[in-house]
Amino acid sequence: MVDAGRVPAARMTGLARYGLTSKAPTLKRLEVTRQTATLLATVRHLETATVDDALDLLHALMATKLLAKAERMGNDAKLKALPQLRKAAKKVAAAVDVLMTTPPATDTGELVSVVDAWSAIEQVVPREQLAEALATIASVVPDIDGDDDAEWRAELVARYGTVRGFIRLLVEVIDFGAVEAGTPVVQALKRLPNLIGRKKVGAEEVASDLVTGSWRRLVFANPNVPHGLVDKAAYSFCVLEHLHRSLRRQDVFAKDGDRWGDPRAKLLAGEKWTAAEPKVLTALGLESEPAGHLAELASALHAAYVQVAAGLPGNTALEVVGGKLKLGKLGKAEDPKLMPPFRQLVNGMLPKVDFPELLLEVAELTGMADAFTHISGADSHMEGFTTSLCAVLLTEACNVGFTPVIKPDVPALSRGRLVQVAQGYFRAENISVANGLFIEAQAKIDIVRAWGGGLVASADGVRFTVPVQTLYASSNPRYFGLRHKGATWLNVVNDQVMGLGGVVVPGTLRDSLFILDAIHARDGGPKPETVITDTASYSDIVFGLFAICGYQFSPRIADISDARLWRTNTTADYGPLQPVSNHTIRLDRIRAHWGDMLRVAGSLTLGEVRGHDLIRMLSRDGKPTGLGDAFTHYGRIFKTLHLLQFVSDEGYRRMIGAQLNVTEARHRLARKIFFGQRGELRQHYREGMEDQLGALGLALNCVVLFNSLYIDAAVKQLAADGFPVTDELLARLSPLQYDHINFLGRYAFTRPAAPGLRQLRNPHTDAEDDGEQD
Repeated sequence: MVDAGRVPAARMTGLARYGLTSKAPTLKRLEVTRQTATLLATVRHLETATVDDALDLLHALMATKLLAKAERMGNDAKLKALPQLRKAAKKVAAAVDVLMTTPPATDTGELVSVVDAWSAIEQVVPREQLAEALATIASVVPDIDGDDDAEWRAELVARYGTVRGFIRLLVEVIDFGAVEAGTPVVQALKRLPNLIGRKKVGAEEVASDLVTGSWRRLVFANPNVPHGLVDKAAYSFCVLEHLHRSLRRQDVFAKDGDRWGDPRAKLLAGEKWTAAEPKVLTALGLESEPAGHLAELASALHAAYVQVAAGLPGNTALEVVGGKLKLGKLGKAEDPKLMPPFRQLVNGMLPKVDFPELLLEVAELTGMADAFTHISGADSHMEGFTTSLCAVLLTEACNVGFTPVIKPDVPALSRGRLVQVAQGYFRAENISVANGLFIEAQAKIDIVRAWGGGLVASADGVRFTVPVQTLYASSNPRYFGLRHKGATWLNVVNDQVMGLGGVVVPGTLRDSLFILDAIHARDGGPKPETVITDTASYSDIVFGLFAICGYQFSPRIADISDARLWRTNTTADYGPLQPVSNHTIRLDRIRAHWGDMLRVAGSLTLGEVRGHDLIRMLSRDGKPTGLGDAFTHYGRIFKTLHLLQFVSDEGYRRMIGAQLNVTEARHRLARKIFFGQRGELRQHYREGMEDQLGALGLALNCVVLFNSLYIDAAVKQLAADGFPVTDELLARLSPLQYDHINFLGRYAFTRPAAPGLRQLRNPHTDAEDDGEQD
């Protein structure tokens, strides 16, 4: 038995990629130990990928093909029933109104009988019509065991044939595990294949605790099923719905999975945590006992309240109205008078260049080719390798395929060479190393220091339509239209305008779930101290996780009136802020879980577990777990500090806005580069998406580095010529200009060598000569 868990994950990934891309004769020639390690890593990768793909398919099947479709059909049924329900309700309301207005006794004191009451009601609504109205209402309104999901669940049961065969295979192939909350679901799932294979299933044989709400009527009270038996189709979907929900909140997990695996098992524990704890605490500036740290935070929070309250009379942008904060809009910052001509001069000095020339210049300047080793680990010694590498980079970043760059008479640009470089050298880990070279080179340019020190970063996503069949895209009509799915490239940009890396997110899942992963997996540069995001990317738990990992999380707040302020000092009087600071932070809950919180922070910073998985693990059904609650209260300290600074410091708000503007401008440049195939991402698999969007990020940084070098040279020349260059002017220049760059290539107009029609291609022998990638 080989303990592959002791092998670094990056090494296992590299061996698996080599095994997957190499041909059998190549693997056969490997030295025995290397061959064994490669095959083991490849098999382990395929096992894990197969499990993850199967559960991705289950998620897609449940979320889009079944649940969503059934819910739409159920809603349609509700809409169709509304006119009848309205008429029935009107009749019942009229009858009740008569009953309510009829006096309990006559003028002579005689009590009104039931017969008299019915006589009065029937003058308004006949008894037969009232009975029909009540029956109509009863058929639409859920009963005591019902809920609003009854209609679409009934529609779902009708699609039982879609999943019947899948259930047995799911249980046979995937080894499910669970925490205590998910154990009943796994037990019910494992018994399900035996139940659905029988004609009759008794009520005592099913997990009745899982059959709640409207499922009870569908499972136990189907009029077409004999008394004492259950509806197998309804029960199967009841279990699958619980499984789907439990997998998403990770109460249930696949023991052999990665994305669907158990993040708790990846947390540092035992001897590993004992060995790592001192280094983690030193790196994060924390202590194993939280008393001193929490006292400092409580003092800082109190001081921030006092400072903001004292400055409120002079803060014309901020008001407290009706127990809520009201913050005025931030006006546009005025440019210095010399800025327009200065910007025009600098931009006009940038040399016009074709994109391939730009890539070659930056590659040779930084030694980019040295970062691209062969998948076997060897360096490349082929002639013209840098040219081939830049050509592959262009085809990926511009989304145009090989055809526009192939030149059969140039060895470095032949189709065979480009395919060889793309398959053997162009992969995510090499792109990351090359990007690190660019980040390092950018930081050395003089003008870049006027833009920032690299300690502020922003994270935001670019949406791409994915028109091909894939499990790694999701629907969102707002971004991808009604007929297509898409993916999001969540990327991190520092204040020196360099992309630090990114992650691919299916569809448009909440970006905050992935920001920590993108930050921790950055390609280079110093660790950012401040991380800026847009409004939709924050929650109290997110604040807590960022804070304990050493980041100041600074999202832009669109509507401050909905924000809550929290306090630790319950007796302090914060004057005008008193009405908006009524919520209390529970420091005792943080103390109770501090050890586990540190273990989570260490596991995150050392890359043992993904932040996306952890955040989902810290809550259940929209409510935090015990550990999640501790992170929530810890995060409320930092969220309140951020909000107090946000409302009181105009410079802070402008800094956040300026960095987000950098991100948006970089995304516009990304769209300009990624122009091929209508800007659609046409990769079927996650790895292909990551490689191509990684190439786009590398190309973006090429442009930024190229522009920064020439802007620096232009500024120095203008200063030497006597232009009054100041730091204020330099800070407003941007290396995200692209009017001087030709991304579209140049077109040759050559006549056929001989008159008449060209020779037709042989579809069998020439099929591989078109140069397009799959």
